[in-house]
Amino acid sequence: MNLMTSEAALRLLPTVGPATTATEILFFAISDTALGKVLLARSAKGVCAILLGDDAAGLEADLAARFPGATLVANEVVVRDELAKVVRYAEKPSEGLDLTLDMRGTPLQHRIWGQIRAIPVGKTMSYLHLARLINNVYPRVATRAVAKACAANPIALAVPCHRVIRSDGELAGYRWGIARKRDLLRKETEA
Repeated sequence: MNLMTSEAALRLLPTVGPATTATEILFFAISDTALGKVLLARSAKGVCAILLGDDAAGLEADLAARFPGATLVANEVVVRDELAKVVRYAEKPSEGLDLTLDMRGTPLQHRIWGQIRAIPVGKTMSYLHLARLINNVYPRVATRAVAKACAANPIALAVPCHRVIRSDGELAGYRWGIARKRDLLRKETEA
């Protein structure tokens, strides 16, 4: 456990370029959950990543790839409360997940993620239905956009892409694995 305070961590960061150059700092920590390992990262604005996986090194590499210009600082103290909420949610998703988010994406991704966040716990929506909400004129084109937005979503659980399914009711690809998607949906409906 890293007990470095955020102020102390900032003093240890290397200076990059002239004083006017701003470097984004993301604080993160990894924990075990009922869904495997989870990495939670936050910026000054809020949670910008919740990544699921099986090993810490893979999660850290994913975070670095998603935020290549950021300085990543492992600091459990800074993200402790938000990480605890995610761990509880992984165990009992029916209780919901209330976090301040720093969602990064295109305007279309933001629209799609907003619609996904509106799907109630324990409910699902098809890619096609969601696409029609986004663009009823070209739902087939929008369906691909929905699938791409789900795949690009860096904030698992808080943007619950696991609630988006195929039109025939079957589970389709999930960035974090079909088994996790099935487990999440089962837990949400058991409540």
